[in-house]
Amino acid sequence: MTQPLKNLLNNSTEFRSILGKAQALCALQQQLCAATPTYLAQTSQVLSLEFGILTIATGNATVAAKLRQLAPEILGNLKNRGAEVSGIRVKVQVSYLAPSRQTKARKLSSVARTAIKQLGDSLVDSPLKDALTKMSGNKPA
Repeated sequence: MTQPLKNLLNNSTEFRSILGKAQALCALQQQLCAATPTYLAQTSQVLSLEFGILTIATGNATVAAKLRQLAPEILGNLKNRGAEVSGIRVKVQVSYLAPSRQTKARKLSSVARTAIKQLGDSLVDSPLKDALTKMSGNKPA
């Protein structure tokens, strides 16, 4: 966090409590990453800590099931690292996927088009021959 923003948050009474809570959650996230296997830590995020119950979000049900299975072990690891956690709750939250980029259609060179046409002509009638004929720019007969 940049210093001017941190100073602004520290100087405001309304924001000071939010900053403290955010820093506590960041610390818990680091402890969770250290207490869980890497493949689970990379796909898990601390949501909250209320009344000793740590809520963890993950993007898919498989990871959530594994986290639930390992919850007693993770809980012990977190307690050993000084976290005041008495239970773990796991939520599956499918995250928003950014729209995929549209790719430009690539054009074949004349040499490639000729080679594909020759290959298609050497085949017997089949879906592969039709696809190669279409790819070479000629309509299937």
